[in-house]
Amino acid sequence: MSLSTLDWIIIISFFIIFAIIGIAVSKKSGKNAKEFFLSGRNMPWWLLGISMVATTFSADTPNLVTDIVRQNGISGNWVWWAFLLTGMLTVFVYAKLWRRSEVLTDLEFYEIRYSGKAAAFLRGFRAIYLGVFFNVMIMASVCLAAIKIGGILFGLPPLQCVLYASIITVIYSALGGLRGVIFTDFLQFIVAMVGSIAAAYYLINLPEVGGLSNLLEHANVSDKLNFLPDFSDTKTLIPLLVIPLAVQWWSVWYPGAEPGGGGYIAQRMLSAKDEKNAIGATLLFNIAHYALRPWPWILIALISLVVFPELGAIQKAFPNVDPSIVGHDLAYPAMLTKLPSGLLGLVAASLVAAFMSTISTHLNWGSSYIAIDFYKRFIAPEASEKKLVNIGRLSTVGLMFFAALLALALESALSTFNILLQIGAGTGLIFILRWFWWRINAYSEITGMIVSFVIALWFEFAHESVFGSRLEGYQELVIGVIFTTISWISATLITKPTNDDTLSKFYNKVKPYGIGWNGFKSKLEQTNITLDKSTDKFTVDLASMLLGVLLVYCALFATGYFIYGNITGALILSAVTITAVLILMRIRRK
Repeated sequence: MSLSTLDWIIIISFFIIFAIIGIAVSKKSGKNAKEFFLSGRNMPWWLLGISMVATTFSADTPNLVTDIVRQNGISGNWVWWAFLLTGMLTVFVYAKLWRRSEVLTDLEFYEIRYSGKAAAFLRGFRAIYLGVFFNVMIMASVCLAAIKIGGILFGLPPLQCVLYASIITVIYSALGGLRGVIFTDFLQFIVAMVGSIAAAYYLINLPEVGGLSNLLEHANVSDKLNFLPDFSDTKTLIPLLVIPLAVQWWSVWYPGAEPGGGGYIAQRMLSAKDEKNAIGATLLFNIAHYALRPWPWILIALISLVVFPELGAIQKAFPNVDPSIVGHDLAYPAMLTKLPSGLLGLVAASLVAAFMSTISTHLNWGSSYIAIDFYKRFIAPEASEKKLVNIGRLSTVGLMFFAALLALALESALSTFNILLQIGAGTGLIFILRWFWWRINAYSEITGMIVSFVIALWFEFAHESVFGSRLEGYQELVIGVIFTTISWISATLITKPTNDDTLSKFYNKVKPYGIGWNGFKSKLEQTNITLDKSTDKFTVDLASMLLGVLLVYCALFATGYFIYGNITGALILSAVTITAVLILMRIRRK
């Protein structure tokens, strides 16, 4: 297929707008590192919240959801829906703590929480490990989506896809810094939402689909509609629901859903005007991310089961696409080829916008680690602000180059998602407890990081050759969590704690609550060091978290029931959602 002149005008117009934004804010963003990487710590909650949503709406997200729905039904989405638990924990517990820390990057946290050479090593190592290697892998998976979408919609070979998609993104990311990223995110989110909803509405009325009722009754779709897995089928219940809700959400580090916050989510919280704006931003993000966005993607995935019931149908429809990248995730861009001129341009622009939003955030986030946590901390401590901004801009170009190269070797967004989960298995509890248990030290994190990575390598490359078969993904995850957790707890207990001076300064700065500091408080009774009292109430924050989880899940499934035509169920869940909102507002006001 080919895009019409109107489609190309729409797409090119957005490219031009994004470039103009980057150029317009470049002068202010280039003043110093705080402006370039944190937009001057002066951003409002609504703009930051939308930026977070836009960032996590990457070009590979609809592909990932389509892959999940086609293979495991709607209930398969619990593998990422479960991360709402850690998201709401971040909203009501960690957002204010991050903002109080006043660090420039979340890696700077290591040297205000831990002490000695181990803390410095941890900061420097993770700057390269996360900022370069891990970050490049994530961006490469997003670029893979661009390759698949570009191959289907534009007929472009992989190399041209990543080249064209990267140029404008690098330009406005390098010039505009985080401010440019956030401003373009706002426009990108609007375009992406309008595009996905319009596409779902049009595709559901295709002649071969025949409307919503026919879709829901179709033989290929009717068994995919349940919100929960079949409780009598443990083979699907355990990996799709039990493990995500019981283990995965608190134990796994994953970008955008880090237990205790972190990464580019922490970057947004650190750039907020104050604590209230940090909390408001993360709350808006979680509501929009889990309750607002998924259904257009889910509907298109269900429609694809009617139009392209098997992978062979996709390959037959697009014979020029490389067979090695034909998977269930390709069904999403394949469906978009059914759109008419104009709407196709809008949806294509929305996917380009989604790609650019995610990539630009990862570029700015990764370059902040390289410039501040590695270059300034270890190479040039006296570097000027202008020099740091230039290093950040050069890093932006370099990260994009390596991500594009790696993308050419990947095959599936879902397989990349699972690898990243396994690499982070078992480390999540450290990021939750390090604020509230004084005994955790730098060696806890170093041990957890090393052990989880080694276990991930073992399962990916060695286990099958040694034992003759590979374990299920959830079994690998649980084993990784168990061994990693035992390892870092053991390391914590046999190594010396962070020194008293560092711990007391940290406590007085962020004022964490929790009995996990009682041991340290008892230890200080013999010294002249005093600790401030925290004014936060754990019971209120925990209740807020649970109410937040309830209202988002109810809103998510109320929407589903409305789509299914189950008005009674939809109204009941809507009433629960409204009640949860009112109670939450009341207790937060108090």
